[in-house]
Amino acid sequence: MFGGTGVFIHGAMYAILTDTTIFIRGGGELDDKLLQLGCLKFKHIKKSTTATVNYYDITKLFLRDKNKCHLLINESISFSQKEKAFKCSEESRRLRDLPNMRLTLERMVKKAGIPDVNSFLLLGAAEVFRKVRKTHGADIDLKLLWMFAGAVNGCHWSLLNDDHKEKLLNAIE
Repeated sequence: MFGGTGVFIHGAMYAILTDTTIFIRGGGELDDKLLQLGCLKFKHIKKSTTATVNYYDITKLFLRDKNKCHLLINESISFSQKEKAFKCSEESRRLRDLPNMRLTLERMVKKAGIPDVNSFLLLGAAEVFRKVRKTHGADIDLKLLWMFAGAVNGCHWSLLNDDHKEKLLNAIE
């Protein structure tokens, strides 16, 4: 993604290695520490754009002060793991991250009074569809019901069997 090799620990990326450079992930107070030590941010040049990401060049620091570098790497690992844990937690889940869902559907669902993933899953596809239909009008496409059911079941809507679809139709009437 960024033109180097990512280094991971327990699924959390904390470093990028290139042929000549070592970058570690910043975050929180670590950003200030790295900048004060003269570490520059990683810049990935891609065609006509340049992306500056939150990884810092520690190559020179590594060569002159391995102990300091070791402490910073541990701090980077800690920050990366905490952020990874949060991203995988229930609190960070968004409706649009569920199967079949996208930003426009998330907005429709929220406008219908369903604020989060837990509420969506507790209500179930039929009740979510009813609420969305009440808010957005009775002429919404039935495919939306299948999409909500797929989101609840963790699959693409086209994988729902006919019996399941029939039960959903009965539930919304």
